[in-house]
Amino acid sequence: MADYNRLKNILLDLQANRKKQESSPVGDTISQKRALVEDMFNYLDINIDGHLDSPELAQFTKNEELNEHFLDCSMGDLLRFDDYNMDGYLTLPELYTAFQVVQLTLDQNKEVSVTTVTVGLSTVLTCAIHGTLRPPIIWKRNGVILNFLDLEDINDFGEDNSLYITKVTTIHMGNYTCHAYGYEDLYQTHILQVNVPPVIRVYPETQAQEPGVSASLKCHAEGIPNPKITWLKNGIDIMPKLSKQLTLIANGSELHISNVRYEDTGAYTCIAKNEVGVDEDISSLFIEDSARKTLANILWREEGLSVGNMFYVFSDDGITIIQPRECEIRRQIKPSERILTSYEEMCRQTEGDPDQLCLWSSAINVREKYIFVSQPNQNRVLIIDIPMQKVKQTIQVDPYPAKLLYDKSHDQVWILSWGDINKSHPSLQVISEASTGEGLHIIRTDFKDVDDLFIPPTNLIINHIRFGFIFNKSKPLIHKIDLETVTEIKTISLKNTSCIPMNMAYSHLGGYYFVQCKANNSLTTLSQVIIDSVTDTIIGVNGDITGTPYVSSDGRFLVSTDAVNGQIRVQTITFQGEIKLIYDLQTNLQISDVTFQSSFTESNQYYIYAASHLQTDVLFVELSSGRVDMLKNLKDPVAQKNWPWNEKNRIIKDSGLFGQYILTPAKDSLFLINGRQSVLHCEVSGIRRGNTVVWVGEV
Repeated sequence: MADYNRLKNILLDLQANRKKQESSPVGDTISQKRALVEDMFNYLDINIDGHLDSPELAQFTKNEELNEHFLDCSMGDLLRFDDYNMDGYLTLPELYTAFQVVQLTLDQNKEVSVTTVTVGLSTVLTCAIHGTLRPPIIWKRNGVILNFLDLEDINDFGEDNSLYITKVTTIHMGNYTCHAYGYEDLYQTHILQVNVPPVIRVYPETQAQEPGVSASLKCHAEGIPNPKITWLKNGIDIMPKLSKQLTLIANGSELHISNVRYEDTGAYTCIAKNEVGVDEDISSLFIEDSARKTLANILWREEGLSVGNMFYVFSDDGITIIQPRECEIRRQIKPSERILTSYEEMCRQTEGDPDQLCLWSSAINVREKYIFVSQPNQNRVLIIDIPMQKVKQTIQVDPYPAKLLYDKSHDQVWILSWGDINKSHPSLQVISEASTGEGLHIIRTDFKDVDDLFIPPTNLIINHIRFGFIFNKSKPLIHKIDLETVTEIKTISLKNTSCIPMNMAYSHLGGYYFVQCKANNSLTTLSQVIIDSVTDTIIGVNGDITGTPYVSSDGRFLVSTDAVNGQIRVQTITFQGEIKLIYDLQTNLQISDVTFQSSFTESNQYYIYAASHLQTDVLFVELSSGRVDMLKNLKDPVAQKNWPWNEKNRIIKDSGLFGQYILTPAKDSLFLINGRQSVLHCEVSGIRRGNTVVWVGEV
């Protein structure tokens, strides 16, 4: 580039010498330079067609006999570097840009512009840089040029070079910059804020209680800005009636009624409101004598509690269904129990082994209707009917199914099989229409050398996911796949960052993918890489943060745990799409798994619980304050050598959006934690290697 700049200086000198023979230019320096460039264009444009082409530039080189001056450069490099629209010709405005002779201005009060738009609408960002013969405008997001990417949602720059974004979502929030081509030092920053109307869930929808006990009605609301929650009882505001008996907790997220009376029966409406919208839902409370079995009583006490709000634990000893509040084993499905459709035993007995043991690797909940669970040594997936609490049928799959993922948006179950215990023949299969539970068939995919699959989770605001990601843990790249068509769209190379992907996490705020990286030698710890989902481009590393990323369900908190040095880094993603470090925590735990739980005292805040690979303690962190506690002596986890399916030899599982119980298994027992009080709730012993767990909510 130094030689290229020298070439341009020589061209200006030649034109200046030529002009001196005629008359001296007058005016300021920029005007003089512009006049020289215009004269040069006219001189080079032999056929006077308003374009400079390759033959005209070559003819000039030949006429002037100046080859020795340009070192490694030639006149053709003007087309190579400054043909902005790449049409094979240079126009006068392009030559002006090449020699930077356009005078541009930007009002100081417009250097930063804030635009707020509601999700689902379209918006236009207009660049405020002005000047006569202003070159085309270049738009960037996170340092990536958008103009030539042919994006689906940012696809029209208009005659005035404005940026058009259609159907704005939360991934579009963040900073956009514009500058004139060739003039990067003068730029305008646009901050795009995306507002989202509230979306709420109440729990329970219906409950029946006896007089004298306490009742809680919960309402979880998400939106941007954070919604404000109010409650009505039978259409009347309850605020004036707040008392010791009637209290609001966590900014209104929970309505607590102590010592309930018959007159507390009613429809309680939760209303969530912010500046762009409102949402509401009803939680019904019935106060009745236990002797009177009304419909509500039957629904709440018998059906709801008999199969829902349970942990389903898959262990050597079969399937254990646990009701966490009472620490009660509701049902034990033994290895010898028969499958309904085939009448085979659930777990086959291995020759020479006196014990009939089950081997599980992965399980998923399909819309509270079925649980799909893989049996790697039997090359099959079992389907458990949740209302019946029985194993309904089996599906034969490729050998050694190691991981299952549920794509809720398309009702598909993805099955990653290894081929054998050494992962020598990995394959991906897909079960479509999984929630029907009938006539299921398997789609075989063409993906090769698959080591892992990542599908971003849905939440209250984001209820549809289009893309998943496949990676191989020996190659610095990620394959982006269309979940609906089960085809690859593109490959994202991580070669420039030397990153071989290990794990991924996603936040819809700003549309960031966080990739845990390792180097080829696998001993070097690398910083996480951040991919922008708008452009599918690596936008840099996540500072010096290493380890496994975990993102809260609302996308606002990123927790990264490094099992090597015991460090936990907590970051927040703001409603402007900025990633900010809140604090670091140094622990002596080699963290195996992390789960988030909604705070019981503050709305839109979280606790995290973390289990260790080796130690018996469980870590508790209150994210808003950084308060740390340790639940000690929960017994040893399953040894890593006895858990080959992933690196999480000790999982930690929450109980859904409204649950207060956390489950973590030990080698031959289960521990339940009361998350509301952050204390050990109970131990359920005699359950060996129960490291595959599914939570089933209200059914």
